Amino acid sequence: MSAGSGSPARPRKTNGPVSEAGFVLDVRNLGRRPGTMRELRRTVTDHERLGLDLIAIPADAEVELDLQLQAVSEGVLITGTASGPTAGECSRCLEPFENQVHVRLTELFAYPDSTTEQTTEDAEVYRMEDDLVDLEPVILDAIGLELPLQPLCSPDCAGLCPECGVRMAIAGPDHGHEILDPRWAKLANFATDEPGTGDPA
Repeated sequence: MSAGSGSPARPRKTNGPVSEAGFVLDVRNLGRRPGTMRELRRTVTDHERLGLDLIAIPADAEVELDLQLQAVSEGVLITGTASGPTAGECSRCLEPFENQVHVRLTELFAYPDSTTEQTTEDAEVYRMEDDLVDLEPVILDAIGLELPLQPLCSPDCAGLCPECGVRMAIAGPDHGHEILDPRWAKLANFATDEPGTGDPA
């Protein structure tokens, strides 16, 4: 997401972060001096899954943060990346699979009483509280946009056999079903009967 775009889908928390831990960052050492920068690398373990219904970073998986924090006139601009392992279910063959997700972050957290804070709605920009910023909703939104709504275990997954439901990846090249047109079904049954005498009677 671009700086200042906020997160319309996720309302701002009203209770706010209370201390630096996990996705919560303490930015007071930037001193609100525009141009002051700080780099941060951190491994975060979240007790909730992060992502979509069919694919997500599992609960208790490690999320790697590589960030740059920069003080600007209206707040703190945070850029960098977040990455972690994903576990999902293929939307074609329904088999579980694992992968990685890597997202780029660019987000402005506005200072309290700044012009940006006073002139924007709650859902339009993130706010800083007590010199702390909470990156969790930013990362949740970024991961949600990056992950596919219909994940695949492989780009060429052939899915399931529509007739018997077996995975085509293990069915073999000779797998198939003879599908008889129902209009000819009675003739097929007739062909399997005992041969007649040829007597019309």
